[in-house]
Amino acid sequence: MAIMTIRSTYALDPETVRTLENLAKRWGVSKSEALRRSIRASAATRPRTGAALQALDDLQRSLGLSNAAASRWINRTREERVASSKKRLRNR
Repeated sequence: MAIMTIRSTYALDPETVRTLENLAKRWGVSKSEALRRSIRASAATRPRTGAALQALDDLQRSLGLSNAAASRWINRTREERVASSKKRLRNR
């Protein structure tokens, strides 16, 4: 069975090219194969940001803060910031 190949051109910085060449040499494969393996490995890895955002969502949910309460907090905080800014400007 023939493997379909799509030729593409990409611009890589010199450090990335050296890294790719070193990987290919270490693995005993072509640079194209090293690039394919690296892309597959990267795609299989779950992004860390997802876990961080999930932890933040879990923390916020654990507080049991309703939308109305959150809106009141936002408004109160905004008012405090405005008042603080006005006070600072008066004291100049």
